[in-house]
Amino acid sequence: AAHKTMPPRVARVPGTQHGWVWIPLAVIGVMLALAVPLCVHKVSEGHIALYFRGGALLKETAGAGYNIKIPYLTTYEEVQVTIQTDAVRNIPCGTRGGVMISFDRVEVVNRLDKKHAVETVRKFGLHYDKPMVFDKIHHEINQFCSRHTLQEVFIDLFDTIDESLKEILQNEASKYETGIDIIAVRVTKPRIPENIRKNYEEMEAQRTQLLIAAEHQKVAEREATTEKRRAVIEAEKVAEVMRVRKQQEITEKETSRRISELNDAIFVAQEKAKADARAYKLRLQAAANKKLLTPAYLEMQRLSSLANASKVYFGTHLDTMHAKR
Repeated sequence: AAHKTMPPRVARVPGTQHGWVWIPLAVIGVMLALAVPLCVHKVSEGHIALYFRGGALLKETAGAGYNIKIPYLTTYEEVQVTIQTDAVRNIPCGTRGGVMISFDRVEVVNRLDKKHAVETVRKFGLHYDKPMVFDKIHHEINQFCSRHTLQEVFIDLFDTIDESLKEILQNEASKYETGIDIIAVRVTKPRIPENIRKNYEEMEAQRTQLLIAAEHQKVAEREATTEKRRAVIEAEKVAEVMRVRKQQEITEKETSRRISELNDAIFVAQEKAKADARAYKLRLQAAANKKLLTPAYLEMQRLSSLANASKVYFGTHLDTMHAKR
């Protein structure tokens, strides 16, 4: 009997009858993986994102961090809203006298207010600082040079250029309501022709010598003035000492005079007192004597004197010669 050939049996993997379910999920996953980088974008710190759709600037903005946009339809650009420094380089200009000079670098420190960013970009484009800063600096530098001589630009008025440009740029920014704040302007010294530069260097050296000489003269004058003041002070000091000594001598003499007057007054008073005492004594004696000088008292005194007297008689008769003792 002929044997029947049986078809080969294929081993079946469990669950393969439902394998089609994972295909859509895989497709969705791949689409998400491709779409996320196109939808999500990052904005750097200090910047904001401005969005464009079909070339038109939208009103919406986004801050720093991760943000979402519609892929392929919406694009974005970052605009700095923190302090930045724009450097304008190689600015040639001609002075009023026709000398060509060049400013190597003018720095403008500025900041854009984020509230005005959309309107400023709408008016002046993403590179708004070109018409508002770079072009304006070129124009104003040339205007300044054309109105002044080389001496004024290079020496006399150079220190005023910074503030003048700052004021002009700020007025221009405020005029168009750009929200740009001009913080500072720094201008480097311009380059001038070599032969003129050497002349200025020689002039500066001579001026320095004159300043040094003038300073030496001022020092000498100050020293002379100081010496004169010192001499005046010393003379005043000596005069003051002499005046004090003279006043002291006058005071001493005045004191001596007063002491002498007091002594004289005391002596006169003492002598007057003595004289008054003697006079008083004499008056008392005179009064007493007046009371004693009675005829009887006088007779008694006469008799007492005669009794005490010694008599010597010479000669033969008493009435011819006698001596009394």
